[in-house]
Amino acid sequence: MNYPNLPKDCTSMLCKHLTPEVFEILKDKKSAHGFTLEQIINSGLKNIDSGIGVYAGDQDSYAVFGALFDPIIEEYHGFGEEDAHKSNLNTDELNAPNPDPEGEFILSTRIRVGRNVDNMPLGPALSQAQRLEIESNIVSGLNTLEGELEGEYYPLLGMSKEVQEALIKDHFLFKEGDRFLDAAGLNREWPEGRGIYHNNDKTFLVWVNEEDQLRIISMQAGGDIKEVFTRLINAINSIGTKVPFSYSDHLGYITSCPTNLGTAMRASVHITLPNLAKDMDAFKAITDKYHLQIRGIHGEHSQSEGGVYDISNRRRLGITEVEAVQDMYDGVVALITAEKALR
Repeated sequence: MNYPNLPKDCTSMLCKHLTPEVFEILKDKKSAHGFTLEQIINSGLKNIDSGIGVYAGDQDSYAVFGALFDPIIEEYHGFGEEDAHKSNLNTDELNAPNPDPEGEFILSTRIRVGRNVDNMPLGPALSQAQRLEIESNIVSGLNTLEGELEGEYYPLLGMSKEVQEALIKDHFLFKEGDRFLDAAGLNREWPEGRGIYHNNDKTFLVWVNEEDQLRIISMQAGGDIKEVFTRLINAINSIGTKVPFSYSDHLGYITSCPTNLGTAMRASVHITLPNLAKDMDAFKAITDKYHLQIRGIHGEHSQSEGGVYDISNRRRLGITEVEAVQDMYDGVVALITAEKALR
């Protein structure tokens, strides 16, 4: 492989940090599961409009290709090579009484984490047999869940039209990955080895072998953020006893996209803020203060509809899970206060 011809107007972190010098250092290296530089950067080369442009093939990729990953992680997370990540799953330490008990502002709350199976490659490097083995092990673990987490697993392969329509109606069904994930190698043998688990109350969901091997999701209508967080942590602890997660003291929970490292957590609310929406500078001043991200209700790159926004934590690495949710909670309280003042 030769040094790629990167367009002058490319603004991705790949284009910024893959210098000819870094390329020469890394071009012939391979990670523990045989992942190469060519595979790491393929998504960013095929999609020049990427924000990041790199995907890891296994935990070892972050060490072997550190000359590329380290500066990207430092720029995105403000987290250096010598820093250590700390996890805290103690729900008692979250101070989050419902900020909207009347249900005027918060439509729904959703907190999710990504997890990958220890001693296995990440999604971009998985063989067909490994993906099926991971699915089988995860489903065995999910089938032991009890109480409010008890539910059923629905494989995508051979899914009936009725089940498919029911899952689409609940916004549970994930589709084949977009062009960024496709170029990273995450859509191979689709839909084999993928599926969805949800509990009977439809407040707990696990995606199997989407971008990460597990996306564990807790959600419900309204603004009881602590209840959603507590359900999620109970689920993570239960599943973790059956399926060992990939974790490092430096980078926290290991994910294929470097933006998700650390807590691998996204804590979000859908919130209606019609007055604040008219003054985006004031809106952004609050979200910046609490390290939050503003999205439309259909996720990244989407627009707001009817003054409803998706507000979530921006920081994932170098802070704990409790701190990430506390950021989101404190920011939401400030947003509601500002919205009320503009009435």
